Amino acid sequence: MNTQALARKWRPQNFENMVGQEPILRMLTNALTHQRLHHAYLFTGTRGVGKTTLARLLAKALNCETGITATPCGTCNTCVAITQGRFLDLIEVDAASRTKVEDTRDLLENVQYPPVQGRFKIYLIDEVHMLSNHSFNALLKTLEEPPPHIKFLLATTDPKRLPITVLSRCLQLNLKRVPEERICQQLQHICLAENIHYEQAALEKLAQAADGSMRDALSLLDQAIAFGGDTINLKETLIMLGSIEQDAILRLLDALATHDGKKLIAEVASLADYAPDFMQILEEILHLLHQISRIQIIKSTASAALQSLAHRFTPEETQLFYQIALIGRRDLAFAPSPASAFEMIMLRMLAFKPAMDTETLFENKISTTPATKTENTWPELISRLELTGLALALANNCTLTKITDNQVELTLSNKHEAMLNKKLSERIEQALTQYYKKPMQLTIHLTSDTLLTPQKQQEEQQQQRQTSATEAIKNDSHVKKIMDIFNATLDTNSVKAIDPT
Repeated sequence: MNTQALARKWRPQNFENMVGQEPILRMLTNALTHQRLHHAYLFTGTRGVGKTTLARLLAKALNCETGITATPCGTCNTCVAITQGRFLDLIEVDAASRTKVEDTRDLLENVQYPPVQGRFKIYLIDEVHMLSNHSFNALLKTLEEPPPHIKFLLATTDPKRLPITVLSRCLQLNLKRVPEERICQQLQHICLAENIHYEQAALEKLAQAADGSMRDALSLLDQAIAFGGDTINLKETLIMLGSIEQDAILRLLDALATHDGKKLIAEVASLADYAPDFMQILEEILHLLHQISRIQIIKSTASAALQSLAHRFTPEETQLFYQIALIGRRDLAFAPSPASAFEMIMLRMLAFKPAMDTETLFENKISTTPATKTENTWPELISRLELTGLALALANNCTLTKITDNQVELTLSNKHEAMLNKKLSERIEQALTQYYKKPMQLTIHLTSDTLLTPQKQQEEQQQQRQTSATEAIKNDSHVKKIMDIFNATLDTNSVKAIDPT
């Protein structure tokens, strides 16, 4: 019975089997084909994207007995020895366990000697960023003037920790996270080859949980097979991952859409009964909100449930909810109770719901034909005009006196008289003409009265939000507790209220 882990069994044995790294593979293939070889390669990228695997494939391509080639035979003694990990001229080192300068010197003392079996002696140093500064200095001497029979293949998840002197002597190849779609396709291919029954939705969930790592995806697939007994279905996969079925998340979003606080609390309590990973739930909410926003902005396709939510939320609500969930995800680790913290995040979405969007509000108060009573809708009218810069600033500091069939009268305070000039007035007049689709004449009067302009309204609303935010922080029990423990004071200038628009 074969008990080999899938991550090892399905490790690519040639460039063609690598998943999701086509630009890097093309570069290496061209270099091998045209014999344009570098003495040191640095493979960078997050865990499980194929750095070490690609380095071993390159070692095989450089030493294959058929010659230097992008398509090593895989059957010669050299290829088989590299595959089985017994090729004497491939020296693999885990830098995390050999950080001392003495280790590096011992490793490099045989550099001067030619290879025993192959064409090149290859040093594959994994997690190279873990070497000490002295070790880097020892390595640098060899990197500067390596013998022609030496190749260095370095791999790291953190290239920023490498000295610039080392980086400058390596050909750097940046491996990307593997897209979820490509991971899912590979998992499907493996399941078919291994005769594993699966649900497509379960594989999609595994691909999402892998977070761009092909190795993690295969490890998760192994777990799902063991958990489900050679059958992978969505329900058991969610249990294994500590996730919640999407229907439960959709019910939360439905409660937000209907502004039903009691239902929202009940759904959170129902989730808490399963002791889930609330961090994963927030990630799922962020994922769904992202899909909803794509539907709203670029009309992308999605399930009927998400299409319905996209029509029930305004784009402003979606953006605000996403931001609240993102910040909540960051702060969840600091909460004394994940369940109560998650509930607060959802209640925050309900409490900070944006005001009615400007387009709907405008359509309720002003028609496409000129009205005669529209003073309180001047901010909405401005939002419809294609104004920018100083012309927009002038409009925001005026109030609307009246609109007739082809005339618009505005009032401007004397203290803003310096803003008034013919060019800016003409730009506003042109915008009004374009909006009403007929010639409009604009008149701007000056007054010494105090005016409630759109600019003034925005400032007052922002001040109210700032005051409310400051008071909320001051009255927060957790903040009070921290202030008491550390005898601290609140820096009110650091509090920034969210503008829902």
